[in-house]
Amino acid sequence: MQLLTNPLRRAMLGTLAAASLLAMAPTALAQGWPSKPIRLVVGAPAGGTADTVARTLAEGLTPLLGQPVIVDNKAGGMGAIGTQDLLQSPHDGYTFMVGVNGLVSEIPHVVAKSRIDMFKDVKPLAQLTQTGLLLVGTPSLPASNLQEVIAYVKAHPGKVNYASYSTGSMSHTMGQELNKLAGLDMTHVGYKGSPPALQDVMGGHVALMFDGPATSVPLIKAGKLKAFAVGAPKRLAALPDVPTFAELGYPKIGDLAWIGLWTTPDVPADVQAKVREATLKVLQQPKVIERFREQGQDIGLPLTPEELSKSLLAASDRHAANLKAIGFQPE
Repeated sequence: MQLLTNPLRRAMLGTLAAASLLAMAPTALAQGWPSKPIRLVVGAPAGGTADTVARTLAEGLTPLLGQPVIVDNKAGGMGAIGTQDLLQSPHDGYTFMVGVNGLVSEIPHVVAKSRIDMFKDVKPLAQLTQTGLLLVGTPSLPASNLQEVIAYVKAHPGKVNYASYSTGSMSHTMGQELNKLAGLDMTHVGYKGSPPALQDVMGGHVALMFDGPATSVPLIKAGKLKAFAVGAPKRLAALPDVPTFAELGYPKIGDLAWIGLWTTPDVPADVQAKVREATLKVLQQPKVIERFREQGQDIGLPLTPEELSKSLLAASDRHAANLKAIGFQPE
C-alpha cells in the first residue's frame, strides 16, 4: 500500500483533530465554566415574589460559582416574556430563569397560541421555595376575618372586586373558587405582577387579592394590608395567627405554589449539575432559610428534575380543571 503524501496526510490529521475538538466541545465548555457573569432571568417585575427569591439565590451563588450572578427582570405574559428570553439566549449555561411553577402548569392553558412548549423547551432544575397564596385586603375593608369578608361581599352584590397578579393564574382561579364555594359574586381584575396589584389594594381601588407571602407579609406586618386566610396545608410561620382555608371550612381552596430554577434541556449536563449542586448549598444556609421563612415561604424540597417534571404534569391537569370550571377562555 502506498504511503500517503505529506499534504494529504496533514489534511487528514487536521480533519481528525477538528472532529476530536468538536466531540470534546461540550466537556471543554463545562470544564471552563463559568468564565463570565451568569444571568438569572425573572419573568416578573422587581419587588415581586420570584424577584425576591432570585436576588437571594444570586447573592448566594456568586461566591460559590466565582462569577457575578445578575438578576434580569423580563416581566409580562405570566412569565412568557422571561421564558422567551431564556430560549432566545445561547444555551451555554450562562442564562437561567427563576419563576413560578405556573410557567409550566398554567401558561399552556392561558396562552392559546404560544409557540413555546413548556414541557419540552424548559426544564426545572431545582425547587427553591414553596408556599400557599394569602387572601389579603385593603385596610379600609370593614372585616377582620374570612367570615366577615364573605358577609361583606354578600351585603354588596356586584360591587366587590379582587385582584390577581395575572389573568388565568392561581391567584385568579382561587378567587373564583371562593366565589363558587361561598356563593359570592366578586369581580376579577387582572394585573401584570404583584407590585402594581398590591398598590391598588392598599389604595382601596381593589378590595381583595390572592397574593404570595413574600410580597404581602411585609405589608401585612406594616399594617398596609389585612390578611384573612392562607391556601396552604399549614399556617405560615411568618403569620401564625392567620388560619388556613381548610381550618375555616374550605379545604378545596388553595394549592402549594413553588418557585424554581429553570434551564433548557440542551445546556451541558455537567453545567446543569454544578448549578443545581450550588443552588442546593445556598438553600441549606441558615440565613437563607430564615429569610424565606420571614417572607412566609418554606425552602423547596430537594426533588430531582425528573420528579419536578412529574409534579408539574399533575399540577397542569388540576389547573386545567380549575380554568374549565370558571369558563376561562385562553387569550
